[in-house]
Order: sequence, then C-alpha cells, then structure tokens
Amino acid sequence: MTPASVRFLGRRVYVAVMLMLASPPAGGSAGALAHLMTVPVRTVSRWRRWWQEDFQRTAFWRSVRERFVPPVPAEALPRSLLARFRGASAHEQLLQLLRFVCPLSTAAMIK
Repeated sequence: MTPASVRFLGRRVYVAVMLMLASPPAGGSAGALAHLMTVPVRTVSRWRRWWQEDFQRTAFWRSVRERFVPPVPAEALPRSLLARFRGASAHEQLLQLLRFVCPLSTAAMIK
C-alpha cells in the first residue's frame, strides 16, 4: 500500500496507525500512552472514544462485523481487529487492516 492509496482517509489514518501500533489493553492508562506518543491525554481519550463509540456506529462496521467469526471483541478495539489480520510481519498485518478500513474514507460509510 502506498501513501497515496490511503491519503484520502485523512487524519483517520494517523488515528488508526497510532492506536493500532500502540493501543494498550482495555483499562490501560491513557496518560501512559499519551506520554509515549507525546500527545495530549485528551487526544488519546478522543481516539479511544472514536474506536469505542463512533467507529462501532459507522455504516462500514455495521456492514462488515458479521464477517468475523468469532466476533471481534468491541471492548478491545482496535487491537482486537488488528489481531484478525495475518501477515509475514506486523507491517504487513497493519497494511491489510488499513486496506480493510479504507471504505471509511467515504462519507457514506462513516454515517
């Protein structure tokens, strides 16, 4: 996947990549993650809220979540979703997931 193929996801790409790479298990400290990534705690909280609330309400997620058997644990998103993609490396696994969420770049799939 080239940067051009995901550029239309805008800021969501950065949210996806950062949280998928560094999201702590459920109950992990937002403060620790914020410190690790040198971003404000409010930003980490907003990213978590997006995965835990907004993402799960998108037309995209509602249309694809049944494809995963067993179901993807919603309380562990995005890490639980990343774990469903296999690759020779973590890089390949992340690229597969980013390809999967590319439909979120369209307004129709976000609603």
